[in-house]
Amino acid sequence: MDFFDIVFPINLNPLTYRCPEELLEHMEPGMMVSAPLKNRTFKGIIIGRSFKAPSGDIKDIQKVHGETPVLSSKMLGLLKWMSEYYLTEQGIVLKNMLPKEAFTKVHARKTKIFPHPKEGRKDHLLPIITINDETVSNLTDSLQKNTYRTFLLHAPSTVYEYSFVIKILTETKNVILLVSEVSYADNLYPLLKDTFGERVCIFHSGLSRGKRSEAIERISSGYSDIMLGTRSAVFAPLKKVSFIAVLREHSSSYKQENGLRYSGRDVAVMRGYLEKATVLLSSISPSIESLYNCRSGKYTLLKSAGETKKPRIKIIDMRYEKLPKPCLSKTVIDASTRYIKNDKKVMFVINRRGHSTLLQCSECHNIEECPDCGIPLVFHKQKMSLKCHYCKYTVSRIPEICQKCKGYTMELIGAGTQRVQEGIEELLGIKTLRLDSDMTQKRSDIEELIGATYRNDVRIIIGTKLMTKRLGITDGFSMAALLNTDLYLNLPDFRSAEKAYQEILFIIDKIASHGELFIQTRMPQHYLFNYLKKYDYQSFFIEELHRRKSLSYPPYSKLLLFKIICRRDISMEVSGVIGKINKKDVEILGPSLSKSTQGKHEYRLLLKSSIRGSLHSAAKIFIETFKDLKEVKIKVDVDPISI
Repeated sequence: MDFFDIVFPINLNPLTYRCPEELLEHMEPGMMVSAPLKNRTFKGIIIGRSFKAPSGDIKDIQKVHGETPVLSSKMLGLLKWMSEYYLTEQGIVLKNMLPKEAFTKVHARKTKIFPHPKEGRKDHLLPIITINDETVSNLTDSLQKNTYRTFLLHAPSTVYEYSFVIKILTETKNVILLVSEVSYADNLYPLLKDTFGERVCIFHSGLSRGKRSEAIERISSGYSDIMLGTRSAVFAPLKKVSFIAVLREHSSSYKQENGLRYSGRDVAVMRGYLEKATVLLSSISPSIESLYNCRSGKYTLLKSAGETKKPRIKIIDMRYEKLPKPCLSKTVIDASTRYIKNDKKVMFVINRRGHSTLLQCSECHNIEECPDCGIPLVFHKQKMSLKCHYCKYTVSRIPEICQKCKGYTMELIGAGTQRVQEGIEELLGIKTLRLDSDMTQKRSDIEELIGATYRNDVRIIIGTKLMTKRLGITDGFSMAALLNTDLYLNLPDFRSAEKAYQEILFIIDKIASHGELFIQTRMPQHYLFNYLKKYDYQSFFIEELHRRKSLSYPPYSKLLLFKIICRRDISMEVSGVIGKINKKDVEILGPSLSKSTQGKHEYRLLLKSSIRGSLHSAAKIFIETFKDLKEVKIKVDVDPISI
């Protein structure tokens, strides 16, 4: 009698089933089969043969689907690695690896397409950039040898990054091309389609189930051999993979924050290793971890030859500036006036939507907060309401009396995109365009607003970082002003300076080389600005390494974030588990205790170690202790992005 282990796309590890004689010739690792589970029939994937007959009641495999494996042996290897690395069941990995469309075929339906308005649009055209052959020679050598190797491209601009990848694709087949956001996929797809035609298909969450199903079919059949997509496209069912590119590799969007908390970038590197493929990570501001991997010899660094002209950067000390309007310095207003008179476009970036940041009592200084989240409510003038940007709690009527001292002097402080828009229009006497999530509830709204940014009559655009993500790749702006830089730098995160540098570089990427960026700050002495003004990312990288080494943060250590959630107080049990951990190899920060909106106790622990094995061993002690307690829910985040 023959037995096989099958994994289903649910929260379970593989289960063993008996194979009827008539199906035996079709049984192969990676094949999709149907088998009974919990009084129902489920589709799952064969992991391999089981050489030991299990005890108890053994059920039979009912049916084999298709004639070829759905997952290759290399993909099965990736599934097992992800299960071990991210400390989760293989079924959870399979659920992420194969979307529903793979188990239930869905036919594509014609859906309404919202085209970009064509008037004045040039963002679909890629400026021609000559890529130095020396820059790509090492990479192309690796491609020709069919060996694994990872390269990191430190690109001078997004246009260069795209041009570099397109140059590689002209001579390469069987490609996975990852981008960090759906909007980037939509921007890049027309460029690739113009050059490579039907070789390219696109896959991301913004598509209908039918379109995703069609993309999977095109790739698995070999009709298309270039899969462009967001994080989950790393699992594209190519029979052979030669090249994997991860654009904007530094982006936190590659990290899935719900369910299986995997990193699309790191999984791409492991898939490249298993497939013996060449991997390219690229960014105009690479992550500190990736640069460190170059320094240690794990990756190979690629840089463009020659210097490119960059916009001038001016740091404005807001401690001594005149403010004609909240959040708007006189220097920025004067400069924007000058550019507008010369028919140039100006961008204002403020990472706060809404009108005013806070509603505060001027007598007792109490700030109106969300009763559920404890987060300050933001004033939205359009609807004359206060809103929590975390849970969407809304106060439809602005309080006239302070909830704490009952005083009558309530005032709006701070500024969001709405208030900045009002101030600019009043000071400059010009109509502006605002682009934030309050203005882009539907896809049609987004496309209409993006199209409007390219009209000749639009001179000033105001928005959050959503704006810099959505705009095209060409440099249509001559000036930009970042109004609340300190918001980035004051985040309680050891990566705050790195993230600030990266955000600023992507704003600069939208400005013409002869233009200017104005940065408003009350922290002009911060080390970030010294390197930023000189565009010296390498020295910034060295400074960051020095600071992180002294505190034993990545890349000098590995992190693992634990959340233990329970309705009752289990502080004693958590303390008991902490006592079992070897403190020589693993540092434990916490636990910190908070209560959720449902009244549940949530314990957060950050585990830190320079030894990956020790970190995982410690985590397994927590998992084993609480796994059989149904009232306890555990969330594990390996290599957390935010802590």
